[in-house]
Amino acid sequence: MPDHSDVEAFFERVADERFVPTAYTRGPWDAGSQHAGPPAALLGRAVQTRPGAREDMRLVRITFEIHSPVPLAPLTVRTRVLREGRSVELVEASLAPDGGEEIMRARALRIRTAPGAVPAVTPDPAVPGPERARAEPFFPVPWDIGYHTAMEARFVSGSFLDRGPATCWLRMRVPLVAGEKTAPLDRVLAAADSGNGVSNVLDFSAHLFVNPDLTVHLHRHPVGEWVCLDARTAVDPYGVGMAEASLHDEQGPIGRGVQSLFVAPRR
Repeated sequence: MPDHSDVEAFFERVADERFVPTAYTRGPWDAGSQHAGPPAALLGRAVQTRPGAREDMRLVRITFEIHSPVPLAPLTVRTRVLREGRSVELVEASLAPDGGEEIMRARALRIRTAPGAVPAVTPDPAVPGPERARAEPFFPVPWDIGYHTAMEARFVSGSFLDRGPATCWLRMRVPLVAGEKTAPLDRVLAAADSGNGVSNVLDFSAHLFVNPDLTVHLHRHPVGEWVCLDARTAVDPYGVGMAEASLHDEQGPIGRGVQSLFVAPRR
């Protein structure tokens, strides 16, 4: 399919539930597959903007199950309400290519809000803002356009090329959907799948990392364009790992993202 590289966005909407990915969604490992961040944001947006979605409810947890690599091909997003209550609801969103089986699923918990109902308590410390962070080179990618060029990255500590914990601010350079406003939650979900990418502990050229899931918990609704991942990765000798990141916006902590990891030597 055409790469739609002339479209300045991650996706182009071609029908109510159908989207065409652009080259900006391409991940760093496979020219035919997307980075999981943009489709995660697309599913999260579908949960929030589906017909009949209550405005007094806020997404507090969303788990993405990634069944297989997401191709650079037209995709259909569908949503359904699994449980609906006065104060809590559970919503599911699925992603599938034309004529294919579901390749990614999200289950989101939304909770009813009431402004000023209780005092705010934020135990986690804030991190230095993006104005105090530095740009660092991305690890080598064999194509010119992709997720790595669609996201601006600034590091407070660590880098893409260093191993170990890192604190990285990310900002989308293009909208999620062409011609449509990008919400702060879209920006968080587009960035959250990069936890292992910024805090890798093994050489990417010698080891394969696959995250079949991503869970994001939010205790505060995000604001602004920048999202920070204060991330670290752990791997055991059996080939199982976990990447976790404290998530921040410029006003302070907002939640946490966790990825399960399958780790193996590259052939």
